[in-house]
Amino acid sequence: MTGAATDRPLLEVKGLHMHFPISEGIVMRRQIGEVKAVDGVDFSLKRGETLGLVGESGCGKTTTGRCILQLERPTSGEILYDGVDINGLARQERLALRRRIQVIFQDPYSSLNPRMKVGDIIGEPILVHGLAPDAARRTARVRELLSVCGLDPNFADRYPHEMSGGQRQRVGIARALALEPEFIVCDEAVSALDVSIQAQVINLLEDLREKFGLTYLFIAHDLSVVRHLCQRVAVMYLGRIVELAQCDELFDNPLHPYTRALLAAVPVPDPTVEAGRTFQPVRGEVPSPINPPSGCVFHPRCTLAVESCRQARPELRELRPGHWVACSQVN
Repeated sequence: MTGAATDRPLLEVKGLHMHFPISEGIVMRRQIGEVKAVDGVDFSLKRGETLGLVGESGCGKTTTGRCILQLERPTSGEILYDGVDINGLARQERLALRRRIQVIFQDPYSSLNPRMKVGDIIGEPILVHGLAPDAARRTARVRELLSVCGLDPNFADRYPHEMSGGQRQRVGIARALALEPEFIVCDEAVSALDVSIQAQVINLLEDLREKFGLTYLFIAHDLSVVRHLCQRVAVMYLGRIVELAQCDELFDNPLHPYTRALLAAVPVPDPTVEAGRTFQPVRGEVPSPINPPSGCVFHPRCTLAVESCRQARPELRELRPGHWVACSQVN
């Protein structure tokens, strides 16, 4: 492999847009608008890296992940995986790509088929992709995956309803690992779990990344989880990335007003410090993605906004090495 190929990002997202049409009528349906769920997103991921994608509910994080997984076909933009635009792949090429890209879903209760045993759930992708047609080899692989994910191999004979939420999520992780992928989209993978179980699953994900050389896109809204697991963080607001930086740099020196507001809202464990804090919540409500504001999408709620913010959409600028911000009022 050449040096240029080695340095190439594993994943590049360029100008990604995902707009969902809004229609009315029963017989003669017509489009009356569109939901701009993702409205121009750019980022890249290196091999072995974990990128956190954060923001409040409805900002487009999950839709971005679904576009990368090809569960949604983007309205426009490029998604380059290992240098190849996956939006234009034929069916057979997309099937081969499924082995390389997997997903861990948010809800461990609805993402597992309640009528299938755990062994069949994990073994199904192995069977579908023909990795182990022999039943004995497939069973051995399932037991190995359960053990790797911290579960008793005998859990293969259980049904999902016989397991706790944390155990179910470990089954979901084992299923994601079944095809030996390079890249995993973790869509709010720990948000449905108790705090103590969250820590165990996060540590498991980190161990698996180091052991198998995995690359993660970690979608979350819990900033403390992101800080523990991710090397870089991208902050989304209303379908757009407003700040992107190394994890420590973003937490220690946030530049965008929205990022500052997010971090200021995180409670401090020390009750004395928390009681003495002055917290000013962001004013107003999140605008509708059906009719987003002109210019900077955050300007109706921003304390730094000036007239130019209402007119021109700020592009991501590299204000410091590796620290990108979409705000014309910070330097």
